[in-house]
Amino acid sequence: MKRIILSLAVVVTLMSCNQEKTAYVDNTVLIQDYYKMKSTEARFEKKSQALSDELDSVAGEFQKEVQEFQQGMDRMSTANREKRQNELMQKQQMLQQRQQQKSQMLRQESDQAIDSLISEVKDLVAKYGEERGYAYIFGSNESANIMYAKEGLDITEDVLEELNKTQDKKNETEETTEK
Repeated sequence: MKRIILSLAVVVTLMSCNQEKTAYVDNTVLIQDYYKMKSTEARFEKKSQALSDELDSVAGEFQKEVQEFQQGMDRMSTANREKRQNELMQKQQMLQQRQQQKSQMLRQESDQAIDSLISEVKDLVAKYGEERGYAYIFGSNESANIMYAKEGLDITEDVLEELNKTQDKKNETEETTEK
């Protein structure tokens, strides 16, 4: 008799654990389609293009110096030619270091902005789950953390809609103000 009661208790406990509300989101879709991510990517694309243009300009000026040196090196003494070659090599090294530093700074700034957006998305998903009574909201991505899920458990679009709701309200306010 005790075994039957114990067995029933275990079954009831397992069934009650199974009643927790769970769902999952596709992390990749959520991040890529988040309006702030799109605007952040656009902003850093502009910065990257501006940096590229600046570096191209400096490289072009340096190339002119090299061409002028090559054209006039026949008229230079050996000592002057070697001195100018050394100056140009040092300048080239400095330009390469400058390019690397600026590229690294831009990459770090971009990484920080993206990390901030990912934290924001995580916080919103947690708030979303709490408000709607989810015990778990799992994340899935291209490496397939979730291999199978019952249909209806993917709430990516719902969460994305919630994420982008702020931007929709902002756009509506801007359109009303412009009229």
